[in-house]
Amino acid sequence: MARRRPFASSDRLLQAASEIWWRLDPADWMEAFRAHPQIGERQSISSSSAPGAHTSAQAQAWSAQEQSGMSRAGVGVTMNLEEANREYLGKFGYIFIVCATGKTADEMLAILRSRLPNTPEQEIRAAAEEQNKIMCLRLERLLTA
Repeated sequence: MARRRPFASSDRLLQAASEIWWRLDPADWMEAFRAHPQIGERQSISSSSAPGAHTSAQAQAWSAQEQSGMSRAGVGVTMNLEEANREYLGKFGYIFIVCATGKTADEMLAILRSRLPNTPEQEIRAAAEEQNKIMCLRLERLLTA
């Protein structure tokens, strides 16, 4: 990204970020996934479930904001998400990644369940697509901060 500077517009910045993202390999994607808290997980616990994840206070605040749909989740949905998260982690070996902005807990649970039948090859691409969305949203926030 630094070598591509300066960017003529925010659209060019986002385009460059996405181009670079899609040139990375799955090991690089997994590194990015490890920097995220699990959906529905409290920030204070996140570092214990994602070994090696180092996130800034800003990134933690953004994650909390992005997952704000969890704040209104009932106990049943929260428990179902925890169970589905364990199943997902067991099957794929990494946490469920979804661009949570604007989504309710019920919607995130439905998305998680819909992706559980994916093959590992399908799911790494789906998770990478969601990570790309998250990255673009965060870059936009940086530009407007």
